[in-house]
Amino acid sequence: LEALNHVETAVFDKTGTLTEGVFTVSETKSYLSGGNSEELLEIAALVESFSTHPIARSIVKAYQKPIDTSRVSDYEEVAGHGVQALLDGKKVLIGNIKLLNENGIEHSVDNKEQLGTISHIALDGTYAGYLVISDHIKKDSKTAIERLEKSGIQTVMLTGDTKQTGELVAKELGISKVYTELLPTDKVDQIESLISAKQEKDKVLFVGDGINDAPVLARADIGIAMGGVGSDAAIEAADIVIMNDEPSKISDAIQIAKHTKVIVTQNIILSLGIKAIVLIMVAFGYGSMWLAVFADVGVSLIAIVNSIRAMSFKQKA
Repeated sequence: LEALNHVETAVFDKTGTLTEGVFTVSETKSYLSGGNSEELLEIAALVESFSTHPIARSIVKAYQKPIDTSRVSDYEEVAGHGVQALLDGKKVLIGNIKLLNENGIEHSVDNKEQLGTISHIALDGTYAGYLVISDHIKKDSKTAIERLEKSGIQTVMLTGDTKQTGELVAKELGISKVYTELLPTDKVDQIESLISAKQEKDKVLFVGDGINDAPVLARADIGIAMGGVGSDAAIEAADIVIMNDEPSKISDAIQIAKHTKVIVTQNIILSLGIKAIVLIMVAFGYGSMWLAVFADVGVSLIAIVNSIRAMSFKQKA
């Protein structure tokens, strides 16, 4: 509560935090012989069936047919890049541009504005096409960002998505800064940079939900996890957990912290002030047993009654 009074920068993960984290395949672009989109989706679904990543599950769901996993071998996940495996003896790569570049895959992708993650697919060293995986922004996210910006808190978004997708989401929500194409370790580095650049009393808040966000949640001055869609690791590392996954609750938490600080300050001033007055009265011979009781027990009761006001907090728009 004390730290929340000094938040100057609020940093957000994108997927599952500002967006719903529910993925659907919204577009399929095939460069295979005859432009067969169904064949491209089948290749992706067979390989991704070994992954538990939400994007992988959305691809398998979009395929909507039985999957013969015996056709896939040598499956391997490449951290922050994608996956690779052998399908019917042919090498398949599925992931981002970095994965293609590392394997020397030449590609030509339509450069159009769209909200979504692009999963590129290569088959035996040849670019085969891509799938656009869409994720919807939470209805509550724009309100959350507006409230924080209105309070003078700078908002930042960290995401592993492409620059194009990240900037589109940031623009739609009104986020001040966005850093894209980040690996989990890159997110920690960005938080380190923000913390080192701030004033001593200022605090950096980070909001995330995934297992990859756990190190960042632990490193930030204040870590907030989404309780509904959040992983156990993220929840364990966080200082605050939002049980209904609404980002606007962050603003509520800051308002509660400020409301509580006002009450605590009032109680301290009241307690010390009355005791100082009583001491002065005693020094001039105006003291009595009942005055001493009031200065001790009476002031404690007043402070307790005043503290009950914390329960009647009303959210400000």
